[in-house]
Amino acid sequence: MSTQLLTYLFVGSSFALYIGIAIWSRAGSTKDFYVAGGGVHPVVNGMATAADWMSAASFISMAGIISFIGRDGSVYLLGWTGGYVLLALLLAPYLRKFGRFTVPDFIGERYYSQAARIVAVICLIFVSFTYVAGQMRGVGIVFSRFLEVEVTTGVIIGMAVVFMYSVLGGMKGITYTQVAQYCVLIFAYMVPAIFISIMITDNPIPQLGFGAEVNDGSGLSVLDKLDGVLLDLGFSAYTEGSKSTIDVFAITAALMFGTAGLPHVLVRFFTVPKVSDARLSAGYALAFIAILYTTAPAVASFARLNLVDTVHNTAYADAPEWFGNWESTGLIAWQDKNDDGIMQYGAGAALSPSKPSFDGNTGVHGERLLTNKPTSSVNEVYIDRDIMVLANPEIAGLPGWVIALVAAGGVAAALSTAAGLLLVISSAISHDLLKKTLLPKITEKQELLYARIAAAVAVCIAGLFGIYPPAFVAQVVAFAFGLAAASLFPALLLGIFSKRANKEGAIAGMLVGLVFTFTYIAYFKFVAPELNSADHWLWGISPEGIGTIGMLLNFSIAIVVSRLTAEPPQSVQDLVDNIRIPSGAKAAVDH
Repeated sequence: MSTQLLTYLFVGSSFALYIGIAIWSRAGSTKDFYVAGGGVHPVVNGMATAADWMSAASFISMAGIISFIGRDGSVYLLGWTGGYVLLALLLAPYLRKFGRFTVPDFIGERYYSQAARIVAVICLIFVSFTYVAGQMRGVGIVFSRFLEVEVTTGVIIGMAVVFMYSVLGGMKGITYTQVAQYCVLIFAYMVPAIFISIMITDNPIPQLGFGAEVNDGSGLSVLDKLDGVLLDLGFSAYTEGSKSTIDVFAITAALMFGTAGLPHVLVRFFTVPKVSDARLSAGYALAFIAILYTTAPAVASFARLNLVDTVHNTAYADAPEWFGNWESTGLIAWQDKNDDGIMQYGAGAALSPSKPSFDGNTGVHGERLLTNKPTSSVNEVYIDRDIMVLANPEIAGLPGWVIALVAAGGVAAALSTAAGLLLVISSAISHDLLKKTLLPKITEKQELLYARIAAAVAVCIAGLFGIYPPAFVAQVVAFAFGLAAASLFPALLLGIFSKRANKEGAIAGMLVGLVFTFTYIAYFKFVAPELNSADHWLWGISPEGIGTIGMLLNFSIAIVVSRLTAEPPQSVQDLVDNIRIPSGAKAAVDH
């Protein structure tokens, strides 16, 4: 059976499974739609949370970024994993004890203000749509290569599938769909990693193969060989970082605190029966996530080694099949700068502008000709980082069923997170904006209808982001984390641990944090991208890390404004005490 047919079979079967689960678990009430009825087992919720969390950025892009920037890519691993510890300790159990449907619901009640609720909805929408942009780009990349359709067509197919199980099933449908998606994506990630680890190091455990010797008789470890190969090609050593210490710290912190403020992750802890289950869910999720995250560095290093071996100094006429397959998607390209028919891969940009644009003709060697101008560097090969994990099985020459499996896994990773994000957007609009603010008299049936309409509209907007993506998947997602850290996290943390925090402080802090961080990112990424370098950044902090400064601004302003204005009502202060004190603890002390 051909790889193409296997891909259709694997991806089609997974779609049928997801839609079948959505129909089986169709939401019949707002509680089903928002929090899956509140009765999800911690292990099930942990697996669903892991799928919700391990988005296209984790599955598709994280190892790709690590493979290209080496040690600096560790910020994604440290930040995203460390954030889950914060989530389990500081937020999850307390938000579950509060017992509401959404993050804006908590902020609106805790800060006794409809204005605070609306600001939280605005922050949530900014964060969620930034995040979902990365997921839909991931869907487009997978479909453009493996289903051999245009990126736009692929995004539309993804939109249709997400629409089916998020709009029909709500959180109930999404929860059980995400359990299936976790199984698909983790199997799809680990199988090729194990195969390639055996091929390169004879070790079947990728995490151990990462530190083992290469089986080419050189006696070098994987990292030593990779350092030598890249230095020979003009790159910096793989194990040496180029980012400044302050930028590494800022990006890691933004990712960590952003994790603890992401609304689509936080809402998962409203779905379990008890407060203790929320903490257990976070623990199970961390274990499920660790399987992929501890494998990613090995996948990244293996992929970079295989890439150099199969591309550099290879005649284009003899190029491996995978190169031509990905070239047709526009995510890899070769420009013969010295007319020798040999692909030269090395340091420096191959094209200007960097994204290839094909003119529809072929050159004397059969390559697709570009309208881009060649740069002065010796590098002739453009490679989109986001293809590294997806192309890895093809580069390594693995069987067709493994390639098809990776395609199904990439789609599962992107769709699982996209569904979670679309749900929090729809619930914020229908529950917090309409039911709690603008239309308080609507019935539960009407609220459920509005939630589904909001989800449908959000799917369409998300599709546009997928068709016109702003950056690499992991970079787009990093911006979302920065926005979450700068806007929602301080309001949530102060709301739980500070009785003095009031509505004026929370509103001022969220607005300043969001506006500052969004403006900084937008300026360097869209308004003046030519200035996007350490020479022009504030204190040397990149747009990916600026959320840390936004968070500190938020905390500072929220605390100062709260001290200068009236303290919260006594009922709210009692609510804060009740959230933090374990059930039965006060009675035991009184006794």
